[in-house]
Amino acid sequence: MINVVYNFASIFTTPVEMALRPRYGSRYFSPITMFFSAMLMMLLPLFSALADGISHMLPFARFNGAVGLFDIGTLSKLFFLGSFIHGIRIWRRMIHMDREENSMYEGPPLFIFRLLPFSFWTTRIIVEPVFLFVLSIVLPNFFILQPSGAHYLAFAALMLFMKQYVAWYMRWQFLRNLMDMRNAGPIIAKIVDNQATDDDLATMHLASTKNLPEDLRRDFTSHIARVFSPDAEGSRR
Repeated sequence: MINVVYNFASIFTTPVEMALRPRYGSRYFSPITMFFSAMLMMLLPLFSALADGISHMLPFARFNGAVGLFDIGTLSKLFFLGSFIHGIRIWRRMIHMDREENSMYEGPPLFIFRLLPFSFWTTRIIVEPVFLFVLSIVLPNFFILQPSGAHYLAFAALMLFMKQYVAWYMRWQFLRNLMDMRNAGPIIAKIVDNQATDDDLATMHLASTKNLPEDLRRDFTSHIARVFSPDAEGSRR
C-alpha cells in the first residue's frame, strides 16, 4: 500500500517535479508513471473546457469568464514540451550510463531553495509543496493563472507532500529495520539459552518460552530470526 500511495501521487506530481528538479535521474520517473501523467495532462484540459461549456449552457445562470493569461491547457503544453526536452537528456543518459552515478536520484532542488537553511528532506516534504501552494494562490490574484491551473497546482502540492513523506518513510523504515535486527540479536541469544525475561519477549511481541523442549526452542529461534530478516520484511510489505 505504501507503493500504491507513492505511485498514485507521482502521477499528479510528475509535471511539477520536472520543473522543480530538472536534473532528475533517468529512472526516477518510471515509464508507467509517465504514461499515466501524460493521460492526465491530456484529460484535464478537456474536462476543464467541458465544464466551462456546460456552465454557460445553464439557464438563468451567469458565470464570469476565467481571468488569467494561462490555464490548465497551457500547463499541459508545457508538460509535453518539457517531456520532449527531458526525453533527449534521459535518452543520452540511458545510452551513456557513465553520465550519472545514481539513476534513481530525484535531482538537486532549484537554486532558490539551496539558499534556504533547510535540510534535504525538509525541502522535499515542506518547502517545495508550500511553494506550489503559494503559487496557486498568488498567480491567480495577479491574473497570471486561471482557476483551472491554480486548482491543479494546489492539488499537486498536496500530492507532492504525500509522495515525499512516503519516500522519507520508506528510507526511515529501511534503517529502522536494520536497528531492529541488531537489537533483536541479543534477545534471540537469550531465548536460545532459556534466559529471556518477559520484558525481553514483550519487546518482540512474544509470549513466554519457558519450559519448551530443546528441539522446539531451536525451531522457534530459527523462525524468529527469519521474521526479523530483511527478506521477511520485504515479503510482508
